[in-house]
Amino acid sequence: MTQPNDLLPEGLEDRLPGAARRITDAMSNCLTVLAGHGYDRVLPPLLEFESSLASRMRGVETGRTFRMTDPASLRTLALRSDITPQIGRIASTSLAAAPRPLRLAYCGDTVTIKASQLDPARERLQLGGELIGADSVAAAGEIVAVAIEALADAGVTGLSVDFTLPDLVDTLAERDTSLSPDTIEAIRRELDTKDAGGLKSVGGSAYLPLLYATGPFADALSKLRAFDSDGVLASRLDGLEAIAARIGDTARITLDPTERHGFEYQSWFGFTLYGEGLRHALGRGGTYRIAGSEEPATGFTLYLDRVAQGAPEPAADETLYLPLGHDADVAQQYRSQGWRTVAQLSENEDPVALGCTHILDAGAPMALEQRP
Repeated sequence: MTQPNDLLPEGLEDRLPGAARRITDAMSNCLTVLAGHGYDRVLPPLLEFESSLASRMRGVETGRTFRMTDPASLRTLALRSDITPQIGRIASTSLAAAPRPLRLAYCGDTVTIKASQLDPARERLQLGGELIGADSVAAAGEIVAVAIEALADAGVTGLSVDFTLPDLVDTLAERDTSLSPDTIEAIRRELDTKDAGGLKSVGGSAYLPLLYATGPFADALSKLRAFDSDGVLASRLDGLEAIAARIGDTARITLDPTERHGFEYQSWFGFTLYGEGLRHALGRGGTYRIAGSEEPATGFTLYLDRVAQGAPEPAADETLYLPLGHDADVAQQYRSQGWRTVAQLSENEDPVALGCTHILDAGAPMALEQRP
């Protein structure tokens, strides 16, 4: 019977066996892919000093973070809302002397005070990989390819990736010294909202073509090249083309050069991952610099709760029911062969109701439907 105190806070939920297994399987498959590409897993703590989390990643919103006072140090602690800053701290401190490029993987829970209107979840299982010491085209290509492979191995189909250029406005503004900082910020704001009229009103008419250089990659890239008549963006566009070539036909590729939401801390390249039939983005990544050390890095984050929604239903396990007085050594042999076992505890149990498919009979499994 449900008691009033049994209710969970808004945005938090239990993962029951079916959902928990899907998430666990997705996690295992994704981490296996990362390990196969040389990414070593690290396990940062759930709590850190707030100042450390905020100082290692630009754009971290400490106002969305649960905070408390540490009774030992009397300093403010924060419950992580993102693991990426912790990877930056590890790379800059404990692994500062490790050879570069440094490949690290992670997986853990994150919590935020307030969720978005589109996604009410306040707790998320975050998995990702960071390539520390490189933000080159080669590094970006590897990160995107590994992220796509991880999603595919988790069973997600119909994958697509949307490229963006987070520092696009800053790069273009460097060639036009007539624009004031206030005008540049206004242009950036209107591009964020995709408002053509607003862009004109703030003096950004020259940037209007950027609003239409979106969509399927080849077409959008062609429009961007036509816009970039003086070649300011040439190296970036060449980089995007090289990354797209590496992805090939493993995912559909689109381009939205002015999209910055969630990419504000990134440098020249960002991307978002989607799966067919899934409402929300499955993950995102890109290039950035670790605040404090200013070391370049490239990485991605996957949201396993969402990834699991796109994974196929796990196959039912064959489960062996072990009657009272069974031979424990025989039962262990079957577990070593991959069987799940459920031991009988009382006379009135129903093995079928307990999810068993077989019963140990005379030292061998017998299908329950064949039992006389």
